Amino acid sequence: MQTSKVYFSNLRASAKENLLSKLVRLMDSCGLEDIIPPRCLVAIKLHFGEKGNTAFIRPLFIRPIVDRIKELGASPFLTDTNTLYAGTRGNSVSHLKTAIENGFAYSVVNAPIIIGDGMRGASYAGVKIGGEIIKTAYLGKEIVESDVLISVAHFKGHELTGFGGTIKNLGMGCASRKGKLDQHSGLSPKVKRKKCVGCGECVEHCAHNAISLTDKKAEIDPKKCVGCGECILICPNSAINVQWNADIPVFQKKMSEYTAAVLKGKQGKTMFLNFLTNISPACDCYGHNDAPIVQDIGIMASTDPVAIDQASADMVNQQNVADGSCLKDSKEQGGDIFRTLYPKIDWSIQLKHGEKMGLGSREYELVTI
Repeated sequence: MQTSKVYFSNLRASAKENLLSKLVRLMDSCGLEDIIPPRCLVAIKLHFGEKGNTAFIRPLFIRPIVDRIKELGASPFLTDTNTLYAGTRGNSVSHLKTAIENGFAYSVVNAPIIIGDGMRGASYAGVKIGGEIIKTAYLGKEIVESDVLISVAHFKGHELTGFGGTIKNLGMGCASRKGKLDQHSGLSPKVKRKKCVGCGECVEHCAHNAISLTDKKAEIDPKKCVGCGECILICPNSAINVQWNADIPVFQKKMSEYTAAVLKGKQGKTMFLNFLTNISPACDCYGHNDAPIVQDIGIMASTDPVAIDQASADMVNQQNVADGSCLKDSKEQGGDIFRTLYPKIDWSIQLKHGEKMGLGSREYELVTI
């Protein structure tokens, strides 16, 4: 089996080389110059963070990435797609406002922000891939039309995929609203009636009118529910949860197939960065973030999306659980931190299926710079 190189930089710095300069050296070591021709349009795909969340990648780290791309004669822009759930990034106006409030202003990052799927998520391009499940993926049109794609992912836990890294940043993060619906279909949450107090928060926030109150308890109409998970995030009493069934593996496979669609036509024109910092237990889509589950580790770079996610998961699992986090003092599930967080989620499915789809290899060589 082919072995892919994953480049790693720890967070050590000195007067001779600060961390921002070290980040540029990491990218150059991974071959940035080889994938960026002059005068091309470079999409830097990242997550701007929901309002109230503080775990996302600091804009300060984005600036040297932008500046290095400009030195190579290309034109970079920052991008993400609008969310399926109701929040502060559900349309381009509020999405841009949130990004700027979270620090991604032009004066800081030196690049414009272009939301990849238009004003309300309806600007998409259909990409045919003929996958096991997905035949045509619906992606943000502006991302599809870019010449080069750089994924900058915050590696953290995730309640549907175990962890969120490069594959999550691309497969779900580059999908238009139609594409997100396509991936989430079948994942209808369920209400724990004993915990539900009938406050109506879920009813108010459901963008698809799928929830109603009956006898002061929330009820979800599976025919209207699109599985966006907004109700899970918004419920103040944790009364709504994902139904843990075979849909979770299918969801992960769909996400990997969407990643294949994102990368189609961009062979040799992609690079992936994973920031193993502020490793929170859940997604940056929350309007808050819990304490990190392990200490800050470093930054990884690769041209293989499967290898970098496998290497990142392995490195997190080598760490001790952080004091003061939501985890217990010891790791369970065979020392797997993400399985300790989400015992019913097998995060390896996204990697195995990505390997099957030809995205890359789970076998890797770690090159420390």
